[in-house]
Amino acid sequence: MSFWEHVEDLRKVIMKIVWILVIAFALTTYFVDDITEYLLLPIRHSLHDTKAGVLVYHSIFEKAWVQVDVSIWWAIAISSPFWFYQIWSFIRPGLHAHEARAVKPFMILGWILFLSGMAFGYYIAFPFVFTFLSSIGAKDIQANINLRDYIQTSSQILLFLGFIFQVPNILLILGFMGIVTKQSLRGMRRYVYVGLSIFAAIFSPPDVISMLSVWIPCCILFEVGVLLVAWIVHPYLHRVHMKDQKAKK
Repeated sequence: MSFWEHVEDLRKVIMKIVWILVIAFALTTYFVDDITEYLLLPIRHSLHDTKAGVLVYHSIFEKAWVQVDVSIWWAIAISSPFWFYQIWSFIRPGLHAHEARAVKPFMILGWILFLSGMAFGYYIAFPFVFTFLSSIGAKDIQANINLRDYIQTSSQILLFLGFIFQVPNILLILGFMGIVTKQSLRGMRRYVYVGLSIFAAIFSPPDVISMLSVWIPCCILFEVGVLLVAWIVHPYLHRVHMKDQKAKK
């Protein structure tokens, strides 16, 4: 294919992704009230248990903007398998058949890890962090929690955790490419932990608990990736090496 034929294919892929996002946006707009109520469940349960505050909105237009925020963020999240497949369909013709087969398991694993990250945030991190933060400090003080701030922050955190949970998948890919080994990963462990602490400090709210709630899962995910490289990548590469040795003999 010529350069302009590739550009035309890319244009078609981008248009398909745009239509996917538009359709997803229409669906999330239709179900926006249900999605919003679902997002509000963790904070409502926490506030009910701790009696620490109430959810409020500060202007007549704010609730409408909340609906727009929810529709946009969740259109991106819900439609991600479909627009990611379009990206894959654009890349796949440039790969050999064995390369395409090798990539597919990582795509499936990536989607599973993405959902696992969002589920971890919603079902584990949110209830613990909300209840803990609501229960510490002075008593008999009510917090006015802004509705839009909560919706935006919670949606961003859930998507963020979905991407953070890709760490084991990325380490597996790097391992199969021969860029990292279990020995090199273990050797850089202390530097990775320091780097993750800086990362958590930048991308989490400015308090120790929130930082730890980001840093600890990141460290665990790194260790899971190291174990996967040791248990999957090294035995596989060893078998390939042994086959090559036999073939040479």
